[in-house]
Amino acid sequence: STVTGQFNSFEGSLEAENGYNGADVSFSLDVNSIDSNVADRDAHLKSADFFDAEQYPKITFNGKLNEKGGEAYSLDGELTIKDVTKSISLNVNYGGEMVDGYGQTKAGFEIEGAINRKEFGLTWDMVTEAGGVVVGDTVKLILNIQLVKQ
Repeated sequence: STVTGQFNSFEGSLEAENGYNGADVSFSLDVNSIDSNVADRDAHLKSADFFDAEQYPKITFNGKLNEKGGEAYSLDGELTIKDVTKSISLNVNYGGEMVDGYGQTKAGFEIEGAINRKEFGLTWDMVTEAGGVVVGDTVKLILNIQLVKQ
């Protein structure tokens, strides 16, 4: 089955001169904020078997938003998990921009992609008696982002 989870503590920014094409994007995730709705699994994910939160408390990304046409963009950059940095590309759908009831300009983005966890040093695995693998290699990334213009 698919296990879902999220990071509850994070920060990020998008810096753009004019529009979003070519914007600089950065974010970091607090590994200790991982939440898969199962405390024992979360503790295991924070351990040295996976993220090793004690030694590597942050997951970071730095890259650029590149327009592909219409509402479609790609987010291309460097993702660092533990001490491994790899280039990744994520698909981005721009949802639009508006001014809310408080006068704040907000923009929305949906971002999707996938990484191979083993490429980032997350290699722990277990095989069941029946020969099934407990943890798959592919991790789907799904982000729903709302930005507030500063």
